Amino acid sequence: MRLPVKPAFGLACLIVLGAGGAQAADRKADEVQTRTGPAADYPVVIGNPFTIGDTVWTPNDQLNYDAVGMASVGDVALSGVTGAHKTLPLPSYVEVTNLQTGRTALVRLERRGPLINSVLVELSPEAARQLGISASAPAAVRVRRVNPPEAERAALRQGGEAPLRMDTPEGLLQVLRRKLAQQSPLLPPPSVPPTPPVPTQDMLAKGPSAMARPAKELPQASAAPAPVGKSTVVSTAPMRAPEPSGQVSLPSAKAPAPVPPPRPASVPAAKPPAVPSAVRGTYEVQVGAFSVEANARALAKKLGGRVEKPGGFWLVRMGPYPDSAKAGAALEKARKAGYTDARIQRRD
Repeated sequence: MRLPVKPAFGLACLIVLGAGGAQAADRKADEVQTRTGPAADYPVVIGNPFTIGDTVWTPNDQLNYDAVGMASVGDVALSGVTGAHKTLPLPSYVEVTNLQTGRTALVRLERRGPLINSVLVELSPEAARQLGISASAPAAVRVRRVNPPEAERAALRQGGEAPLRMDTPEGLLQVLRRKLAQQSPLLPPPSVPPTPPVPTQDMLAKGPSAMARPAKELPQASAAPAPVGKSTVVSTAPMRAPEPSGQVSLPSAKAPAPVPPPRPASVPAAKPPAVPSAVRGTYEVQVGAFSVEANARALAKKLGGRVEKPGGFWLVRMGPYPDSAKAGAALEKARKAGYTDARIQRRD
């Protein structure tokens, strides 16, 4: 005997089964959205090179990134303790240090920028508040890439903040400030460092025309007397054993008599032209530092300065000057040319 089956009962079963399937799908979606650990920071985007003005920036996954520069504060619409950087992967995590106070905070880089060559990093208002940086003017900072614990990563991903780091000691802050002063205005590190010209024996033999350009960059040039006219043969003779134009060494009788007496007299006359005035000054103006030699030389020619390369950058300097008044006039000239970071420093 068959029992009657009511249609309402079958419909109820279908509804229950459908609801159970929907709940299972929602749980699976929630599991994907709430991923934790390093996987939550993927995919990581590096991106292609881009240009700001005449400068090309190349994004790079540099693990040991550690740089100093200027920080600006972004729009109030930016949320969380986040920042924008030109070359580091997105997202990545950095410790940003205020070089005035030493306060250090963990920041999550989520955007590409800022689109200003002289600014290293752009901070959200919340990140600037943690560091005590005002939005009214750029602040000097250190940016160092780090690999923080997952708990701190998760806090920044969810719009929170990580605990402040230990304040940077004053001794290290002074070193970082000097480093910033030497590299201003900020430029990206070159992918292939420019190779400075090195004087060869042929260049020394050609005299002033071959040595005029690198004379201020190489310590060897200042050790020898400044070449003037034909006296170059005299100054380079001790460095070159066989002198093609020196027929003086062949006749033993003529070599000591006519040639050596005038040579000592001509050396002091060749030295004084420009070198003493360049080393007696007490003050000089440092205009900027460049990673490209041609840019540094173009600016030095425009301002009547000189180019030096004591480290990894080509420095444009004006002077030296005997007093601060003349140095101040040169500083004003550099700033009117658009180099507002130029400064006066003493020659030690």
